[in-house]
Amino acid sequence: MPRRRASMLLRRLAAALIAVVALAGVQVAGASPAQAAPRVLYYDASQAQEFIAVVNQGAQIWNSRATNVRLEPVPAGRTPNIRVYADNGWPRAQTTSLGNGRVWMGRQAVDQGYYPPRIAAHELGHILGLPDRRTGLCADLMSGSSAPVSCTNSYPNARELATVEANFRSSAAVAPQTYVWQPALAGAAG
Repeated sequence: MPRRRASMLLRRLAAALIAVVALAGVQVAGASPAQAAPRVLYYDASQAQEFIAVVNQGAQIWNSRATNVRLEPVPAGRTPNIRVYADNGWPRAQTTSLGNGRVWMGRQAVDQGYYPPRIAAHELGHILGLPDRRTGLCADLMSGSSAPVSCTNSYPNARELATVEANFRSSAAVAPQTYVWQPALAGAAG
């Protein structure tokens, strides 16, 4: 009798194993490639004063294009990755690491006619690991103040977007840096 029980138990185990393997095979064959969830960065724009809506717009610009990172307003009780302030100087960003740092929405650039949503998206671009590229081209978001004051393009170009996507796909190392929008500082980051 013990032999018969052992044989029956073995058959049941084999049948269960075959069922599990078959089920797993069907699931693996029917599954699409897994895509990693985007890294969520929380920003606090509560001290951005009159620029709160513009900062939110800048975050939405990035969210509408990037898939590996998402910018969200900080929920209560959570420490933000990004703090945004308003002041009377030039807009600037200070990175501490990829996805972390501070942004100042400086009134001086707005007073000179620069487009606030472009400024916000540009400065957030620094936090996302993009350096300045003073090309003077409006199509380049990271050209910053080197583009004409009349430039209202607030969206990253394909190269800029690809860099951000790669940064957050691999968690690229980004050295702490301060970028200043100020056009008078020829050759300086901005």
